[in-house]
Amino acid sequence: MPIYVMLTKLTDQGANTVNRDPGRIKEVNKDVEGLGAKVLAQYALLGDYDFLNVLEAPDIDTIMHISLKLASRGTLRIQTMAAMPVDDFIQSVKKGKAGPSV
Repeated sequence: MPIYVMLTKLTDQGANTVNRDPGRIKEVNKDVEGLGAKVLAQYALLGDYDFLNVLEAPDIDTIMHISLKLASRGTLRIQTMAAMPVDDFIQSVKKGKAGPSV
């Protein structure tokens, strides 16, 4: 199943929510799973982003729907990227290699 990386920044409203109820983070994970994805890993970050989430979803339409649904709440801003395991990437490159063009 495809893997996606979601980087999130809390808005002021989101930071207030997490400060008041840190357990809300796990509730959002349940929402994500209810929308068709699985949270594989989640990290709190220091720096430009507040959280890194690694998700598994059946397709790009599902992950786009999740991103829009979460962002529409006004508590976070999201950057979502497709990800590929390095071994899969290497195999893909090998398959796509053509000989020298003449």
